[in-house]
Amino acid sequence: MRIGLYPGTFDPITNGHSDIIGRAVKLVDRLVIGVARNIGKTPMFTLEERVEMVREETRHLGDMVEVAAFDSLLMHYAQEVGASMIIRGLRAVADFEYEFQMTAMNQQLNRELETVFLMADPRHQAIASRLVKEIAQLGGNIAPFVSESVATRLLAKVGN
Repeated sequence: MRIGLYPGTFDPITNGHSDIIGRAVKLVDRLVIGVARNIGKTPMFTLEERVEMVREETRHLGDMVEVAAFDSLLMHYAQEVGASMIIRGLRAVADFEYEFQMTAMNQQLNRELETVFLMADPRHQAIASRLVKEIAQLGGNIAPFVSESVATRLLAKVGN
């Protein structure tokens, strides 16, 4: 069984994330979406809220997808869930530079685990959770970037 792991902070999950998830499930028998407790970031949503949002957004994919929180080293978590590949989305050159370095480090930790990059659909290349939150905080329209359910949660969080 090919198990893929798509890790991220998902603060919040965007249409770009959902697109990568929809394409990743075609590559694996089972996809684990790892919602990270990222010590380097201060998320707007709690870990529990982020897991719940990702579960809501992927419910239509059924048993093929598992959503879980993790707070360990990615390579340790990948081993724990039995992943044979890490799925990552790329939007731009800046993403590639960061991901290239991370992949090289991860290969030093576990040479058996492959990293698979999926290019963002051009419709979603500009979408970043950080920018979506900023647009929401400033009263802009976030409907093109997140689902209606996520938009409702985000607007409630920022008080709009």
